[in-house]
Amino acid sequence: MGADDAEPEADAAAGSDGSGSSRTPEDAGSDGSASAGAPAAADPDCVGDATEVADALPRPDDPLTESIEAALAGRSGVVAVGVPLRLLPAVLAARERSPGPLWRVACRPGVVDALARAPVLGTAVAEAVERDKIRVRTGDPLGHGTGGTLFATPERADAVVGPRGDRSLATTAAGARPEAVGAARATAAARFDAATVEPVEMPSRRRLLAVAREILDDRFADDLATVLESLPPGEFGRATEPSDRSLLVALAARHDHLFHDLRAWAGADGIGIAPAQEFTGDRQALVERELIESIKVPAGPGRPMLRLRAVDDALLRARAEEVPSVLEGRFDLPTDADGRTRHDAGRGERRPVWERKRR
Repeated sequence: MGADDAEPEADAAAGSDGSGSSRTPEDAGSDGSASAGAPAAADPDCVGDATEVADALPRPDDPLTESIEAALAGRSGVVAVGVPLRLLPAVLAARERSPGPLWRVACRPGVVDALARAPVLGTAVAEAVERDKIRVRTGDPLGHGTGGTLFATPERADAVVGPRGDRSLATTAAGARPEAVGAARATAAARFDAATVEPVEMPSRRRLLAVAREILDDRFADDLATVLESLPPGEFGRATEPSDRSLLVALAARHDHLFHDLRAWAGADGIGIAPAQEFTGDRQALVERELIESIKVPAGPGRPMLRLRAVDDALLRARAEEVPSVLEGRFDLPTDADGRTRHDAGRGERRPVWERKRR
């Protein structure tokens, strides 16, 4: 857990079960105090306008997220409030393992907005919303008297407590303290009801793939489904390099699709995963790195269309789940002043594509 997290303070001895803590979930749910010396704006979990999913995720070896997923899995009717971007994947994973009615989730400001630029996590959240698994809203920021991160069901309440760098879950069971759990659940429900309804500006996985099959083909859709399932939530966002658009162009080039068709599928007239006009730079970056080529094809009167074609052996032969690694490896190599990969930068004896023999 990062040293720059910000949640309400608690006894540093608090364990994942809340033992030793001087605070309880209902305390954390109603206390808006933050750790000393850390304004909310400095907290990477409080996603602001300039913060992307890639800035908060992935966070490997994060015991708090593992604890939250384990604590929530199998429960019904969860009300979650004050959820930061860092913890949203854990909440989503737990929901997939749980029966019963939808969960109500109030995120911190900026989280829902960031999902629009993170296809891996954004499409997964949109899918859960479309299937009535969760309902997502945006709550107030920390430090405004609204409290910290709280999860409540009729049988127990869990709150994220502890000083920065030592977060844990404080748990109260209804069997031991029914009044405390009831108060925490009422607090969570009130905070969710007061939160702002904000749509997830990303298509669901089902719609994303269904329209891909219609406009492109099954091969592209199958590759994309595999990639989305294999990638961690914070990978290949709008602000990363290579970006989500780079990945989509590369997948389309593996199957010789028209650039026009890819943009028609991705843009506002299709599924709206990314603006169509923004793909040109990503296509050019892949061409400059000798991963793909753009072939002009006649299309009647007017400008010719471009057909995308993969020309790199590694990209062509990779399994779908390996494509992201191929792109990242090439983008890690130095480029010259024209943006092309330097052939003296670890490329060894790479031969031009026109001299290679297909196997």
